[in-house]
Amino acid sequence: MHVTLVYAHVRPEHLDEFIEATRANHEASVRETGNLRFDILQSADDPTRFVFYEAYVDADAAKAHRETPHYLEWRDRVAPWMAEPREGIRYVGLMPDLSL
Repeated sequence: MHVTLVYAHVRPEHLDEFIEATRANHEASVRETGNLRFDILQSADDPTRFVFYEAYVDADAAKAHRETPHYLEWRDRVAPWMAEPREGIRYVGLMPDLSL
């Protein structure tokens, strides 16, 4: 399992727009072949901070996500709304063990 945690910090004046754009990206992403989870988390302490939990069956499926029209549209649309650059950290999902 290929997992990426993406950290996003949005300018407060673009919060509603960001959530709307992210919802559209989420809805398309969960329908992708190879997608296992695509969770969007908003900080309870700072509503301008988000974590995306993106789990795909493998690195190829994660790479394919970054080439989809919905992702590219989302990426370009939200870029000017960021308070700082997004940070994606890749992980290997150990559990649950999907190979069983």
